[in-house]
Amino acid sequence: MGITKAAFGSLPDGRSVDIYTLTNSNGIRVRIMNYGGTLVSLEAPDRTGKMADVVLGFDSFDRYVKDSPHFGCITGRFANRIAHGRFTLDGVEYKLAKNDGENHLHGGLVGFDKKIWQVEASEVKGVPTLKCTYRSPDGEENFPGNLDVTVVYTLSDSNEWAIEYSAVTDKATPVNLTNHTYWDLAGEGTGDILDHEMQIFASRYTPVDSGLIPTGEVRTLDASPLDFRTSTPIGARIAQVEGGYDHNYVLDGPTGSLKLAARACDPKSGRVLEVSTTEPAIQLYTGNFLGGFSGKKGVPYGQHFGFCLETQHYPDSVNQPDFPSVILRPGQTYRHVTVHKFLTA
Repeated sequence: MGITKAAFGSLPDGRSVDIYTLTNSNGIRVRIMNYGGTLVSLEAPDRTGKMADVVLGFDSFDRYVKDSPHFGCITGRFANRIAHGRFTLDGVEYKLAKNDGENHLHGGLVGFDKKIWQVEASEVKGVPTLKCTYRSPDGEENFPGNLDVTVVYTLSDSNEWAIEYSAVTDKATPVNLTNHTYWDLAGEGTGDILDHEMQIFASRYTPVDSGLIPTGEVRTLDASPLDFRTSTPIGARIAQVEGGYDHNYVLDGPTGSLKLAARACDPKSGRVLEVSTTEPAIQLYTGNFLGGFSGKKGVPYGQHFGFCLETQHYPDSVNQPDFPSVILRPGQTYRHVTVHKFLTA
């Protein structure tokens, strides 16, 4: 177990990109690069002990710069969508990039996923740990305030890959951070994930309009094809959901306390992923636009070749006064913990 570091590429301006490998005593291996704080691969065992990489992505760094649909990265300042690329805070209107039709998505044109993060690698009480920091300057992507962000990755011998986010600001600003990994528990590039069994511990969701912006309503999941309170194959009702799943679930249980949010299982390999979080919501996305990409070893990806479980605040919260607040003010600290636990069944 431990941490190693290697060169992974460089940006056109000459800045180097490094990749860090964290390994625990059970042989689980996690590779993270300092560009976007991006999870490049995670190798986990099946029920027979056979290891496979369960993360979608690329073998070479230049593909992440040219082609990536947010594979494995930190997204911010604001994950998910902001309606019409604008919001008003303390009487001032801020206009943002419209990089998703008429809306703002995942922090804009050059969000946190495209930044070089400062990384400190260490072992804390024997646990491989990466501390990633980035200062987002006042006005970056037209968000107000200097925002100092810290993201800490750990890999325990309990087979838990944990992410702890924190941030402080010198001016009121919206903050909503998440990780955007695409998972395939059968092994990256092996096919679609429609036979994966999914359970989401949420009784409600936020309905959206045609642009995937919440209407402001919080609705029960009763009799809905979005209902995953009982473990159900992802593909069982996906044909009833126009475009596939890309929905925000309001989690049961208190915000701020670590709670089980979702459980996914590949029945063939027996690999299980449990996601716990302190956040109030989780976005299920089923790789609806993955067709046309080729991943590691040049293997073509198709629609629904991966799923995302993005722990977060509700989309467009900055424009929805009835949603939980995403405004961070000077003197406050944003905190968010998400734990990914790997098991077998």
